[in-house]
Amino acid sequence: MTATRSTRFPGEVVAPGKGGVGESPLRPDGTLKVKGEFAYSSDLWMDGMLWGTTLRSPYPRARILSINIAPALAISGVHAVLTHEEVPGRKVYGLDHTWDQPVLAIDEVRHQGEPIALVAADHPEIARRAMAAIEIEWEVLEPITDPVAVVDDPDNHRVQERGGIARHQPVRVGDIEVGRALSDVVVSGKYDVGIQDQAFLGPESGLVVPAEDGGLDFYVATQWMHNDLSQIGPCLKLPDDKIRMTLAGVGGAFGGREDLSMQIHAGMLAMYTGKPIKMVYNREESFFGHVHRHPAQMWYEYGATREGKFTFAKVKIILDGGAYTSATLNVTGNASSLALGPYEVPHLEIDAYGVYTNNPPCGAMRGFGAVQACFAHESMMDKLADALGMDPVLVRQINAVSQGSKLATGQELHAPTPLREMLGQLREMPLPEPLDANDIRNLPGGASQTTHGEGVVRGVGYGVGIKNICFSEGFDDYSTARVRLEVIAGEPVALVHTAAAEVGQGLVTVEAQIARTELGIERVTIHPADNGVGDAGSSSASRQTYMTGGAVKTACEAVRARVLDLAAAQGYQEAANLVGGKVVSHTGEVLAAIVDVLDEGVVEETRIYQHKPTTGMDPVTGQGNSHTQLAVCVHRAVVDVDTELGLVKVVSLDAVQDVGKIMNRLSLEGQIHGGSVQGLGLAVMEEIQVTDGKVRNPSFTDYLIPTILDTPTQKLEILENADPHAPYGLRGAGEPPTLSSTPAVVSAIRNACRAAGGSGDLTRVPVRPGDIISSC
Repeated sequence: MTATRSTRFPGEVVAPGKGGVGESPLRPDGTLKVKGEFAYSSDLWMDGMLWGTTLRSPYPRARILSINIAPALAISGVHAVLTHEEVPGRKVYGLDHTWDQPVLAIDEVRHQGEPIALVAADHPEIARRAMAAIEIEWEVLEPITDPVAVVDDPDNHRVQERGGIARHQPVRVGDIEVGRALSDVVVSGKYDVGIQDQAFLGPESGLVVPAEDGGLDFYVATQWMHNDLSQIGPCLKLPDDKIRMTLAGVGGAFGGREDLSMQIHAGMLAMYTGKPIKMVYNREESFFGHVHRHPAQMWYEYGATREGKFTFAKVKIILDGGAYTSATLNVTGNASSLALGPYEVPHLEIDAYGVYTNNPPCGAMRGFGAVQACFAHESMMDKLADALGMDPVLVRQINAVSQGSKLATGQELHAPTPLREMLGQLREMPLPEPLDANDIRNLPGGASQTTHGEGVVRGVGYGVGIKNICFSEGFDDYSTARVRLEVIAGEPVALVHTAAAEVGQGLVTVEAQIARTELGIERVTIHPADNGVGDAGSSSASRQTYMTGGAVKTACEAVRARVLDLAAAQGYQEAANLVGGKVVSHTGEVLAAIVDVLDEGVVEETRIYQHKPTTGMDPVTGQGNSHTQLAVCVHRAVVDVDTELGLVKVVSLDAVQDVGKIMNRLSLEGQIHGGSVQGLGLAVMEEIQVTDGKVRNPSFTDYLIPTILDTPTQKLEILENADPHAPYGLRGAGEPPTLSSTPAVVSAIRNACRAAGGSGDLTRVPVRPGDIISSC
């Protein structure tokens, strides 16, 4: 039996050709993906497997009075129907040991789509029919959907027993009344961010296979298999050594696979039936089967001198986390610590709240709390510039942080942070020429031919974002790598083994580049990611190149040292490095071939890499060195706006980003382009629309994401100011462009509306056509 239709297991790839750190070798999985030959988790297959499905709640809040599974069990081909009563162990799970999310609903459902029962059948259609046959008697309750009401009166707005507020994180510096007295200008605004979905193309799916030892083999698409393991084991009542996890092909993630989806459910069905279980969500179920970006309501007040220097800031942020905790605690911490962006403010008062409601569950998504704050603080920078009659770029430069500056939390920026210069570079980039209006695709509305140029106005806007890299607030963040060097077919070959999830970001490419650079060889194989090696942490927080890259580098250094010791023992006392498959001296003189030094021997080393420690935020003042690294990106957007119909064409979305070290330019540019377009989506189209706790648009027909026709040209300036604490001096790069692109696009739309004589008062994303019409 085989667990995949591919000739090569997902993740087991041989990196082709040359290409060390700083070069751009092709992705080893790229050709397979382009040709449609890569095996994703939804492609997994095993003889004799059953199909699993999940019955989900149609209500955002209701009590379950009774469940009758007999009609489902009576259907031919159905092997199992399970409820919470069949959960073998702990009945709840959750990220970061919060343990508040039921495996299957027990007495009450707290959000639409909450899992209630599981079905295993011979065919997915049979499973779906059985699922529909389950009879449930409900007592429908009034949902709690207003996060502001929860903050104002948490005791009377309890979604679950632990209370209404998951976390309140204040940040305090100085005295804002002193700052207010120093102010020549005071501006304020309220800003809202809707619910954005990760919208990954590969739905939640996987295969779980019972093993002869009573354990289970999991083949799943995830972002952090060791964290999955820590939740799966207690719920299935299995020790860790009875759960073997292998990363299946991941069709995108963006934070949406940090929480469990089908893992425990498929495990329960596999244990109960003794057969392999495959589960694949359809697109609608996927919208209910993973968390989304926290919607936010934010109140800001800024003071400044007439010269444009900040005097104070007062901020209140409310993040709606839905029914269960997920990543809300950490998202709230990020939002509070980065609420003011990369600017120096002497007096400040910030309050960030993460709350529980019966709205859709929210957790990790690219940008993780900083995206919401960035839209607000950049909108306020434009508002402050307008009040001062000052250039919006200049206002940002006047208040910009630099190396040695302190953030709102008191954390000092230890690495170069040339924000003023970056903004200057961005402003000096040539602006795009007017688009050819004879080509209808160049106009707002495109091929729909809504306009031929009438009422179209161009606008320009800027956005600045700062994002923490790696885990924060004292989390024990580390990654493990095992590197093996041996001679195969007369060549030195390295095998790199980590548990890090390749989710499309190109990590397997970078791992191979590092091994080539550190070991001076060409052939590198990437072992399938599994839990047969130590924890690598999550593929999130822009951390894997930093952390797992650091682990691979450290393990390779240990392997290299042992090879040099072998060479010295063989008489090559001047052995100093490995280059081009050779052992060389300090002067570069070739002493021996690596294959001759190794002969038939094998050198293998496992290393754990950790970044410099962080601290928690003070619960009263918010002060602390809570972040490992900060990365900055700045955007300039140029848009054409049909002021009569409220349609937008984003013409260009240029960026300057400091990445510390370019590891792979091709992949890096892809990350910046992708992150920028994801931010564009939040700016003008992406939103899960919810009414009274119910999702109105759980499909790609009604939830819109940018396509190639919506994607503008992008000029990039990529800087390399090394972080002295990071491997190769690199900075995480995947998330920062998602922050700054959203406010840049909205700023450009405002600019166009004002050029048309309107107010340009746009305070919510995504911006809707009606918003544009009313503000133009």
